[in-house]
Amino acid sequence: MSVELAVVIPTLNEVGNIVPLLQRLDRVLAGLAWEAIFVDDDSTDGTTELLRRLAQERPNVRCLHRIGRSGLSSACIEGMLSTAAPTIAVMDADLQHDETLLPGMLAKLKGEALDIVVASRFAEGSSLGSFSSARERLSRVGIRLSRLVTGARLTDPLSGFFLLRREVLEETARNLSGQGFKILLDLFASAPRSLRFGEVPLHFRQRHSGASKLDTLVMLEFAILLADKLVGKLIPIRFVLFVLVGAFGVAVHLSLLALAFRGVGLGFVAAQAAATAAAMTVNFYLNNQFTYRDRRLKGRRFLWGLASFYVACAIGAVVNLQVAESLFTLGAPWPLAGLLGATVGAVWNFGVSSTFTWSKPKVRPAAETPRFESLHTRGAGD
Repeated sequence: MSVELAVVIPTLNEVGNIVPLLQRLDRVLAGLAWEAIFVDDDSTDGTTELLRRLAQERPNVRCLHRIGRSGLSSACIEGMLSTAAPTIAVMDADLQHDETLLPGMLAKLKGEALDIVVASRFAEGSSLGSFSSARERLSRVGIRLSRLVTGARLTDPLSGFFLLRREVLEETARNLSGQGFKILLDLFASAPRSLRFGEVPLHFRQRHSGASKLDTLVMLEFAILLADKLVGKLIPIRFVLFVLVGAFGVAVHLSLLALAFRGVGLGFVAAQAAATAAAMTVNFYLNNQFTYRDRRLKGRRFLWGLASFYVACAIGAVVNLQVAESLFTLGAPWPLAGLLGATVGAVWNFGVSSTFTWSKPKVRPAAETPRFESLHTRGAGD
């Protein structure tokens, strides 16, 4: 029997939630051919090992173990693309999403010929559970901002619990940003047509085990996704972040130069050298934390990346000076020559850093895929 429904579940340190979630899915999806696809971002609490064992014991459980890649949206995309099921659900592993809604969502999708069904925290009849008033206000602001890019009157475009037809994914996959935490928003904003959607009320539950992954980066990720959908076709958002970090680095440089030269009394050349090294180090750290957060370097790779970033920026400075000097010699006004030199230098730094310092992780060939990344596509009813 072929799989009718695939449930994609991104995980990061959720070892205490996996077995209870599967037990609940077994109950509500009994009689249906389904599979659970866990996409694990290299958990450190034993989640990966537990999923490996479960994937060996159960033909309808799979684990995609990601190393060198991270992010909830990209995890959902990889999980959805890994299944041949005609309908795909996405939900969290922390048991806050009510799995008993899945059969009704599937029936609604088919019965009303919809593209996607969303479990909404803000639809009539829903509840937010233990949400604080501040978090509720923040969510409502996010919903209003989301409508700038979705063009759909969803009550909860930031929901992480939904079910869609495979055709929607195939139409949209190549346009997805994969940025941040809000994959549903990404789907609606990237779809080449207006999606037919329905909603069901969700009673948001408390987390069963583990810690929430929400932190101060969530709002940044959300802002980046919105910006990418609004202007990303014109200017890569990663480049915008790189330039913003560079601008902050200039401020750091000038502040430290003033402190070392005027305050401490160092010679100008020594003060300039110290300020330059400090500014480049700050730039590297911020780019590693934010601009290239999905390729973040750690340990020895952090030190190697820092060294390569120094080299790239040093060459970029030479390119900047050469371009500016050539344009000025040819008669360009000095502000224009300086601006164009800085622009070329920034583009150089960004290109080299993206290629060498924060290069994309290599994808292992299929022959090296670990055995627990099971390729079973059989349902529970086989």
